[in-house]
Amino acid sequence: MYLSPAPPRVLAHRGFALDAPENSMLAFLRAVALGCSHLETDVHASGDGIAVICHDDDLMRIAGRPERPDQLSMARLAEVPLGHDQTMCSLSDALDAFPDARFNIDIKSADAVLPTVQAIRDAKARDRVLVTSFSERRRRAAVELLPGVATSASAPRFVAALLAAASGSDWALRGALRGLDALQVPEKTLGLAVSAPRILDAFHRAGVEVHIWTVNDVDDMARLFDAGVDGLVTDRPDLALRLLATGD
Repeated sequence: MYLSPAPPRVLAHRGFALDAPENSMLAFLRAVALGCSHLETDVHASGDGIAVICHDDDLMRIAGRPERPDQLSMARLAEVPLGHDQTMCSLSDALDAFPDARFNIDIKSADAVLPTVQAIRDAKARDRVLVTSFSERRRRAAVELLPGVATSASAPRFVAALLAAASGSDWALRGALRGLDALQVPEKTLGLAVSAPRILDAFHRAGVEVHIWTVNDVDDMARLFDAGVDGLVTDRPDLALRLLATGD
């Protein structure tokens, strides 16, 4: 199952990209080699309807090219050089290459919903993925096609849950979190700290895990784990895992 073993957990943000291109097979391999069980990633759709692992709306930042993922076939995207002998990869390839890894999948575009669902089905990976999106429409569409899949809050659902927790309204909080397994959020939103004991306790009582992104400072990692946060999304999974192993 995705939410196993018990927390705390470290989610490698786009893999371990300290010396590898983000969201590449090499970045995922390096995260797994560190001992990371959870890999955070993002998907768009290629021009021929395949779920391709990519965060941005275009290729400019990662490859110096102006095209969008949906303007190129998966075969052409797989030829785009990212450095370190890496190219763009499909979600199917990543799921197949790392059959023991748990993937946290952020659906970045509406046209990526069906290809993402298909890739998860083809890999028989429903029980080891979490599907999410900033868009509630995208999140809900994917979850409805993958009954029982783990999911975390979209941006609107999180805001509603945060305000309910801050106000102390348990019934409103339960409604905002219905059907969700986790909140994956920045530490502070709307001037409210998710890590504040009253708010964090409210989320835990409602039965969801709380994962904070993107935390790269060791002191912040230690503070958040000590506060009871269930997971950290981080570019430095090496530091987070070492912290958990040593308790320092």
